[in-house]
Formats: sequence, C-alpha cells, structure tokens
Amino acid sequence: MSWDAVLIAGPTASGKSAAALALAARIGGAIVNADSMQVYAEVRILTARPSDDDMARAPHLLYGQVSVREPYSVGRYLADAARALAEVRAMGRVPVFVGGTGLYFSALTEGIAEIPSVPASVRDAVAARRAAIGPDAFHAELCARDPDSAARLRAGDTQRTLRAYEVSEATGRPLSWWQTRMGTPLLHGMALRRLVVMPPREALHAHIDARFDGMLARGALEEAAALPRIDPGLPAAKILGLRELRAVHKGEMTLARAAGLAKTATRQYAKRQMTWIRNRMKDWTPMQDTA
Repeated sequence: MSWDAVLIAGPTASGKSAAALALAARIGGAIVNADSMQVYAEVRILTARPSDDDMARAPHLLYGQVSVREPYSVGRYLADAARALAEVRAMGRVPVFVGGTGLYFSALTEGIAEIPSVPASVRDAVAARRAAIGPDAFHAELCARDPDSAARLRAGDTQRTLRAYEVSEATGRPLSWWQTRMGTPLLHGMALRRLVVMPPREALHAHIDARFDGMLARGALEEAAALPRIDPGLPAAKILGLRELRAVHKGEMTLARAAGLAKTATRQYAKRQMTWIRNRMKDWTPMQDTA
C-alpha cells in the first residue's frame, strides 16, 4: 500500500531521526520536523538537529526556523506544517514527519481547537497583571474565570496560566470552552503510516549519555553561553541542558555536575515521552530500534 504521509515518533535519543532519514531515502521522502525544540535556530547542538550531511541526503523542513525569543505554540506549528506539507507535495515527495512532541502529532492527526488570536495589547496587560499580583492570586483569578483550566494548571506554570487568562480576557469565553471545538486535522483523510521507535530503557539511557557527551565535544557549552537571556516563560527556556550549561558559564556549577544533571533531566523527559506513547499511541506500529 502507498502512504500519503509517514509519522515516526519516539523518545529523545531513540534513533528516530536516523530511521526517518533511512526511510525517506528508500521511498523518496522529505523529512518534516515534529519536535518542539528543534524549531529553534540558535541551538542546533543542544537540540540535536540533523547535521549538514544528513540534511543533504533528503529535504528537511521546519528545522531552526524560529528564534528562542519567540513564543512558539502548537497552533503556530500546525500552520507551519501545513505550508511544509504543501511544499513537500510540490516536490513530488512523501512527507515523513518525525519527532518526539506528542502534542504535535495529535494536532496533525486529531486537530486542535480553533482559538481566536489574542491581541498583543491583551497579552501585555495580562502579563502585567500577573506580575503585579503574583502567581497565586493570578491563579485564583483564573479559577474564577475558567475553573476547568485552572484545575489542570499549577500557579507556577507561567506560560499556560497566562494563555488561559488572556484567551478568557480577549474572547469572553474560557479556554476550556474553546478547546472543545476542534478543527479538521491537517492530515485528515490521508493514508498514514504511523510508526514508533522505542528502544529498551538501558540502551536509551546509554544513548542519552553518549549524545550529551558528544554535544559537549561539538561546542554545546559555547552555544549555551552565546544565547541571549530567554524569558523563563517561553518554551525555549525548557531546552534540555541549557540551564545547567549556562550555570557553568557563570561559574555557578562544574561542568561534570552540569552534565550529570542534564543527562538525568533528559532521562526523565524521555520517560514522560514514553508514557505519552504508551497511552496515546497504542495503535502505532513499533519500528525496529535503529539507535
């Protein structure tokens, strides 16, 4: 059977990018990123973006097209993915979506809520309100506006509490109401091949450790030090290893300790990814471990 698109998911450092590239070479495919950290331009090493050699073997789209200073969202990714899909089709190739961000895959295959855009003036006012009254009081106000969203969010979750509050402020309806109104999925009606790469835990941990050591050898510390200050509320602030390596640059931590902490955090993140896969991708086909 021929496929309109192939989707390959897996935890970080599982070997899914190599698997996707090998498959793309066989079927005349083009790689489309589905990893929320590999979209950022300034952190090629820390986010393990494909090398120049790999990108020369097949077209790669949606890698490094966003600044770490931008509030990149699932909705924006979906808009970018629609343009990438059109571009791949124009090439006469098969799109191979690969990454570890479960929300991106669910947006591609299940759709997302069609929430109206929020004016910048509203975003600024809501952010100022939170700064003025503090996270706990802000969360209490959100609870009065949108109890369903507030129940799912911690007061310290800056990005998501701001988002829920500003949607309520801008539209007059709670975010939880909008989230029940799903748009048509981008890949609706297509013949999809859904694959998942899930190496044994011990092998995955070994790959995580070796990959981070390789990142350091290629200049990850210097890359982290060169970055501008990132607002802690932005998604890019969660790039694995970034906080620890910046602490090394500031003289607040030894490199050995930073590497250990970063590897542990990456293992924990991989565990959360595997939990998502087991719970939300039960019908996806296991792919041979290519790590």
